[in-house]
Amino acid sequence: MFRLKKSENFARFLYQKTLHNMAYSIGYDPCSHLSKVCANNVFGVSRRIGFGRKGCGFYTSNRFFVSANARSRGFASDLEKGSSVGGDATLVKVDHGGLNGSPDMPRFRDRRLSEKVVVAVDVDEVLGNFVSALNKYIADQYSSNYSVSEYHVYEFFKIWNCSRDEADIRVHEFFKTPYFKSGIHPLPGAQMAVQKLSRFFNLSVVTSRQNVIKDHTIEWIEKNFPGLFHEIHFGNHFALDGISRPKSEICRSLNAKVLIDDNPRYAIECADVGIKVLLFDYENSYPWSKNKLVDEHPLVTKVKNWKEVEQQLMSLIASK
Repeated sequence: MFRLKKSENFARFLYQKTLHNMAYSIGYDPCSHLSKVCANNVFGVSRRIGFGRKGCGFYTSNRFFVSANARSRGFASDLEKGSSVGGDATLVKVDHGGLNGSPDMPRFRDRRLSEKVVVAVDVDEVLGNFVSALNKYIADQYSSNYSVSEYHVYEFFKIWNCSRDEADIRVHEFFKTPYFKSGIHPLPGAQMAVQKLSRFFNLSVVTSRQNVIKDHTIEWIEKNFPGLFHEIHFGNHFALDGISRPKSEICRSLNAKVLIDDNPRYAIECADVGIKVLLFDYENSYPWSKNKLVDEHPLVTKVKNWKEVEQQLMSLIASK
């Protein structure tokens, strides 16, 4: 029985291999069209069965989540080997699932992760609408009515006319409420664009968000952008405790060539160390994104929606 079962498996392998070779001979890549997700577990390990690009036989791959204390150096290779990791950076590694080809980008084939350009992506005001949700909370909780158009800087104490410490406390109170937990929604076009771009780029989240909302942020990203980001890094800026990391430092540790961010301060900080920045100003509606210094920087390009982000990034590949 064992030998028969083994021979049947070998025959099945030869059959699958023959189909694979026939498909490629006529220019069809089954790997980019077939993928089956069997289970998901955002707190542990998920198993995925699909067609791999190497040999296109059945395989399984793990999705890893490291919510804290992971060393950035050698992180991906350590996880892929199944070894434990340690250190002081906060990282999350997620698996890339297979994605169907898009008619919008017929010129390019999927690339292996090691060949992809690394792109760092901010969360608030780039992937989701943080300020509008926070502003609604402030209006309801403190009877302070502001328009989003009044947020000329991304330093809230200057808008709310309070101390920096008081502003930080208000923001952390906001984190505990439904305004934050269920009030942040993906920006128009973000989900579809990120799905397309993940085929051609190594996308990693680089956010200034605090460690205290790390778990919720991971859940939100996996709910709205499942399996599309390779790593998630938290800068822990404006936190009540803990050490913060500059975005430029995080981006350089990733070898990121591009940052997508809405904050001019981070844009200039990263552009000054040679990283190309797409300054995201959704439909020109972000007052805090208006800054003459970024307008004059040769490595900063303004984009007003995710369609323009796609165009800028795909032109980067086309120019190679």
